[in-house]
Amino acid sequence: MNDGLKKRWIILISVVGFVAAFIVLFSVFFSSDTIEVGVFTGSNWDVANANSFVVMDRAVEKFTRSHPDVKVHYYSGIRKDEYSEWFSRLLLRGNEPDVFMVLDEDFNLLAEEGVLENLESFMEEDKLFDVEKYYSTALDAGKYMGTQYALPYETVPMLMFVNKTLLNKSGIMVPDNNWTWEDFYRISKLVTKDADGDGVIDQFGSYNYSWTEAAYSNNVTLFDEKGNNGYFTGEKLEEALKFTELLNSLNQGEKVTKDDFDGGNVAFMPLPFTEYRTYKTYPYRIKKYTDFQWDCITMPAGPSGGNISAVNSLVMGISSHSNNKKLAWEFLKLMTYDEEMQMDIFRYSQGASVLHEVTSSTMVKKILQEDIEVNEKFIDNAVIDSVLKNGVAIPGFPKYEGAMNLADSEINRMLEEEDGLDNSLRLLQRQINKYLEK
Repeated sequence: MNDGLKKRWIILISVVGFVAAFIVLFSVFFSSDTIEVGVFTGSNWDVANANSFVVMDRAVEKFTRSHPDVKVHYYSGIRKDEYSEWFSRLLLRGNEPDVFMVLDEDFNLLAEEGVLENLESFMEEDKLFDVEKYYSTALDAGKYMGTQYALPYETVPMLMFVNKTLLNKSGIMVPDNNWTWEDFYRISKLVTKDADGDGVIDQFGSYNYSWTEAAYSNNVTLFDEKGNNGYFTGEKLEEALKFTELLNSLNQGEKVTKDDFDGGNVAFMPLPFTEYRTYKTYPYRIKKYTDFQWDCITMPAGPSGGNISAVNSLVMGISSHSNNKKLAWEFLKLMTYDEEMQMDIFRYSQGASVLHEVTSSTMVKKILQEDIEVNEKFIDNAVIDSVLKNGVAIPGFPKYEGAMNLADSEINRMLEEEDGLDNSLRLLQRQINKYLEK
């Protein structure tokens, strides 16, 4: 081969090599195999969280190890209070993420408008997916009109905060996790008093315990799954309202405030598990509730129910417009179904895992006891497991929020004005069902 021909071949090979390298780089950076993920910074439950993106970073790393040809990108720095507006802007441009977190207040609308992909076929066709591994209360948070449009990522039950110092001063033991309304009322009556002797009650049994907490713990179902009918005339609901009324009467007209609670003058208050986790551990425990010892137990059981409370879950879904739905499903499954990632919820967040086996594990028991003072004991994860198994998920239907606002307003009026409950509840049910029919 003469020098001129050899030179031409070298140039040709170099050009081909350059083109090939460019194609590879182009495919890496501009390939359709890119998963966009929508998340927000901070906690969904508005408590301090210094590890917002640790779980996400670890998930991306794990996903790319098993999918080396796929690029995962997520948007950082978006606060929860800006997230809905940010997502709406992307949606209007037809540029929403493939996989994204869904706020409670947005879920029904996004499902109703067809933004969220129906996940039923993915769940049925994936042989490595077993829906039974989720707590049903968490899974139900991703259902709209009975259909699964999102999967739960993190879950938080309501618990009952107990001011141990106040109870000890009154010679009262902290109730166990099988306590009842009767126990709740008896203790509240004992501690409600004029502690400083000025003629005004200034120590109280409870703060912020509402008729809904009583209804859940008395096994009341307020709506059917699809939101076609409301149920506000049953005996169980009447029992719950009468108990709430009786409990409130202990205060003799005095309005209990958050300041009373923070000042250590209230025995009981419903509290999300996230706040318990945040302010029970170092360093946040030094910032709040430092003037008294405290703990958490289950909600008291009604005569027709059990130690049941509301369960709130943060869910994630797939865009119905995604061009990478199969990959999006794999990433969604990693975030919500992978036990390693779900264990990270306990390590780096304040909620609980949505998977039975994770939350009930000995590893979680060990994690929960970290950063707790020697003389303190964290609530047993077996209790959390039980509360999540038996809890009540907020229904997913279009008019739920409006119907509950109507019910809450009317029931609070009934309790304040001491209306005859039987007739008033029948009228309320007609109002609710008329609203649901519109």
